[in-house]
Amino acid sequence: MSEITLIEPQKKDSRRCNIYVDGVFYCGIKLEVAVKYHLKTGMEIDKGKLDEIQLETEKSQALDKAMTHISATMKTEKQIKDFLAKKGYTEAVVNYVIEKMKYYNLVDDLAYCRAYVGSVKGKGKRALEADLIKRGADKKAIEAALSETEEDENEAAVILVKYLRGKERTKENLYKGFKYLLSKGFGYDTAKSALEMVGVNYEDN
Repeated sequence: MSEITLIEPQKKDSRRCNIYVDGVFYCGIKLEVAVKYHLKTGMEIDKGKLDEIQLETEKSQALDKAMTHISATMKTEKQIKDFLAKKGYTEAVVNYVIEKMKYYNLVDDLAYCRAYVGSVKGKGKRALEADLIKRGADKKAIEAALSETEEDENEAAVILVKYLRGKERTKENLYKGFKYLLSKGFGYDTAKSALEMVGVNYEDN
């Protein structure tokens, strides 16, 4: 058994309180629920019981918050989980919300990755992959989305021209331009093709 070591009102919502178990924050819950279940400091309780209480009383509210969270822009499954965890919801509630959202096709990492890849310009596959990893997208979804697209050599060439604008076409500057494309996540072959498209054979310079 564990012990409830502290129950304190939340600063941003006086109608809710934070529950600390064994000295560590465990979850947030409505004050009326805490009263209903006679939760108090010093009380011995099984963590599973707290999970059941929160799932029973707050799953609908958690789902509503998650729906609002995705209303402006798409989110990855991990982003939604992190959002709910920061709100003080237990793993049981988070899993319930994710299952419901998947059922209604409201969370789909592959769709998210496809949309992101299609909307971001000026970056190669490696940079796009790094961005999606930071956003917590599923690894298989990232691989699938990137496999469906090809790096745009014309786009890379435009970026290179802008980079070289006002610079002499010296070997040093061409090499810097080549490295710049690589830093933007473009592959070696794409960067090389971009150099050739702007009238430069990199291997001959």
